[in-house]
Amino acid sequence: MARKSGKNISKARAAVEKKSYLLQDAVPLLQKVKYTKFDETVEVTLRLGVDPKHADQMVRGTVVLPHGLGKIEKGPGDRIRRETA
Repeated sequence: MARKSGKNISKARAAVEKKSYLLQDAVPLLQKVKYTKFDETVEVTLRLGVDPKHADQMVRGTVVLPHGLGKIEKGPGDRIRRETA
């Protein structure tokens, strides 16, 4: 038995069509259909037109996370430990 979607999910699905959007159109649409109280995650798919089998066409990149990789907390006995999430 399939679960029924919530009213906010139904509103968001009704507002978004199944098509490719340009970045200029997608960002305002995402801001319009936001119904949560937290920052949501968005997946972006890009077609770069490269063949990753060739060494000279490899695509690699790095991303700087806004809050680093984890937190430094003071633990029992004033030891500082690093926790990664």
